[in-house]
Amino acid sequence: MKRALVTTSAIVISLAGTSLAFADDYDLDALRAAAEKYKDVNVALAEGYIPDPSGHCVSAAEEGLPPELGGMGIHYLNPAALKITAGEPRVDGMSTHTDFMAPAILLYEPQEDGSLELVGIENLVFEAAWREMGHDGPPMINGRHWDHMSDDPNTAGDEAHGFMPHFDQHVWLFRDNPAGMFEPFNPNVTCDHHQS
Repeated sequence: MKRALVTTSAIVISLAGTSLAFADDYDLDALRAAAEKYKDVNVALAEGYIPDPSGHCVSAAEEGLPPELGGMGIHYLNPAALKITAGEPRVDGMSTHTDFMAPAILLYEPQEDGSLELVGIENLVFEAAWREMGHDGPPMINGRHWDHMSDDPNTAGDEAHGFMPHFDQHVWLFRDNPAGMFEPFNPNVTCDHHQS
């Protein structure tokens, strides 16, 4: 499969045939150019993205995590890409979508004037669906494993943010992240101006 503007795409199958590893290497400038149109949230809506039905703006503090981690913002989801199958008790689905040229999730920071500013993109694959494909580990992007998210019932925070166990990956294309381009939270993103 050819992906426009992707520098390298590789699928590696072990000799034993029991393991399937998936890795993508992206040109970040190409990703930024592809996502630029979503700076206008109306374009995102027209293409089938919807605001997170929970109405939440995700911040580390609201998730019971150290506040200094920062925020993620408001998630605009593409239900078709995520293949959502359930919303209760946790969001579940069949997504194995890994193409960041067409991200499943857009991340917006609410502004003081009520507008939304695009800060990043994200993809999410549900662990059960991913493993059913034969993968024995998370996807990778530019040499980094995606984050594994699973709620720990022994903590006050919700490490999976209301979702079933999954792998996800944030890419902070439009907001510098001192913690790193691919880290889940961004100290430079705030929910201070969110109006639910």
